Amino acid sequence: MLKDIQSQQDFRNITIDKVGIKDILYPITLKDKAKGNQHTVAKINAYVQLPHNFKGTHMSRFVEILNGYRENISISSFKLILDELCEKLNSDEAHIEVYFPYFVEKVSPVSGQISLMDYECGIIGSKSKDKKDFVLSVKVPVLSVCPCSKEISKYGAHNQRSYVKIDIRYCKMVWIEELIEIAERSASAPIYALLKREDEKYITEKSYENPVFVEDIVRNVAEKLIADDRITWFEVSSENQESIHNHSAYAVIMRDKRKGLVNP
Repeated sequence: MLKDIQSQQDFRNITIDKVGIKDILYPITLKDKAKGNQHTVAKINAYVQLPHNFKGTHMSRFVEILNGYRENISISSFKLILDELCEKLNSDEAHIEVYFPYFVEKVSPVSGQISLMDYECGIIGSKSKDKKDFVLSVKVPVLSVCPCSKEISKYGAHNQRSYVKIDIRYCKMVWIEELIEIAERSASAPIYALLKREDEKYITEKSYENPVFVEDIVRNVAEKLIADDRITWFEVSSENQESIHNHSAYAVIMRDKRKGLVNP
């Protein structure tokens, strides 16, 4: 029998908070609101807490466990993955982070051209003793037109691409598509992968008629999330990549609706 070095005793009496694998690329299947399922490729991090008396953890077991769930990566399967990580790696705590591009079919507003938009998404889960915690994360590119620039300029207004990031905890199912829609409705206009000239005219005029500061964007999103009883906690931020400044504008709102705290 081959010697198991990782299971040997360590005498330094120091617990390691997180040890495991990072940035493993893996095919996964997700729930898709429109089509049922969506196949994509995720970058996955998985860790456990290593007790002070163990020399090391068994890295291969992380991949073995992930392999058993690759056809069903979701909040439901996350609970099972975390349980299995703790059980097979002899740990009281486990963590998993799955980051992936999620594709949504979008129709341009005038010409009706169909194209795919990709969004940066993530699911982060952790288990500590009998408690489990999950966060769904979505990053949405949008268009924002500056209200101040529109007010003071004679010929137009400067605009920029903005990135709205929404992280939520929830008690009932919330679709990625719903969070994307919230972000897009909170900005001056959505962004599309494919636009014809008539679409460009429409988006340019629509955004000009709906100028928003970075503060407006996060407040607009927060207002919608606060009204949604399924969402128990959220953090929403917007980073506006300024077109006439050498910096980005940034704003963030956090709320734990269970405690009624703003910016805890």
